[in-house]
Amino acid sequence: MNIESSFCPILCICMIFLCLPNLSASQRCNNNDKQALLQIKTALKNPTITDSWVSDDDCCGWDLVECDETSNRIISLIIQDDEALTGQIPPQVGDLPYLQALWFRKLPNLFGKIPEEISALKDLKSLRLSSTSLSGPVPLFFPQLTKLTCLDLSFNKLLGVIPPQLSTLPNLKALHLERNELTGEIPDIFGNFAGSPDIYLSHNQLTGFVPKTFARADPIRLDFSGNRLEGDISFLFGPKKRLEMLDFSGNVLSFNFSRVQEFPPSLTYLDLNHNQISGSLSSELAKLDLQTFNVSDNNLCGKIPTGGNLQRFDRTAYLHNSCLCGAPLPEC
Repeated sequence: MNIESSFCPILCICMIFLCLPNLSASQRCNNNDKQALLQIKTALKNPTITDSWVSDDDCCGWDLVECDETSNRIISLIIQDDEALTGQIPPQVGDLPYLQALWFRKLPNLFGKIPEEISALKDLKSLRLSSTSLSGPVPLFFPQLTKLTCLDLSFNKLLGVIPPQLSTLPNLKALHLERNELTGEIPDIFGNFAGSPDIYLSHNQLTGFVPKTFARADPIRLDFSGNRLEGDISFLFGPKKRLEMLDFSGNVLSFNFSRVQEFPPSLTYLDLNHNQISGSLSSELAKLDLQTFNVSDNNLCGKIPTGGNLQRFDRTAYLHNSCLCGAPLPEC
């Protein structure tokens, strides 16, 4: 046997071993996960953003998904920013049991109800179904997803009341229900959230009073603007609160603001414009490092406190009150 003929088999064997890592990599993705993703792609009518989802390739390398480094199971599916995508959320998302993040965002032609199959995703931490045309009620299965830290259903067409059961989510840090068509009252139990999450309910059709249970809650951000909420929210303020942002603009609140003499030191955003709030502004407001402040279109009276930060805002923050005066408005 000459050198050339003996070298050829050795070369072939070496080439096989060189290819083995690639063969191994192509098998990284769990086959059940791959099949579920391919079914999702089909259900969505093969949108362009899933062009990388080719059945012969490793699905851990596909766009829009992420695999766990240890288990190689799909832990993240993020589909967003596609005006051409049309359809409903495929029920096959429930066949990705290791998902920790599921996002369908900025998809204006995504419609239908939120599928119950999502309730099977027990590891889910971040669920964002926002800026779509999803409709129907807020599902009752969310409390089953006990690991959720962020639930974002904002900017949709959801109807009906807010399920009080959402308050049982033990790890929730942020709840976004703003910009829907929700009606009824804020559930009384919402002040009893285990972790006092940030709550965004703005621009719905909510009515009634803010539950007094919020006096015990300690969220960092509350945005209930653009509803028809009434009554007194003075119990939300206090020197021991962590509150940084409070927006109740565009409601029908009516209480005497003079009674509020203590504020959270952390408060930087306070918007109460377009309500029916009476009384005067406390000098304690001037001591806060407010970056956003608006009390226009109320029934406030008296002199705007000086010696602090309230003069940093222009007159539009104070206009259309009963008899507020002092800089930046005309002198008293």
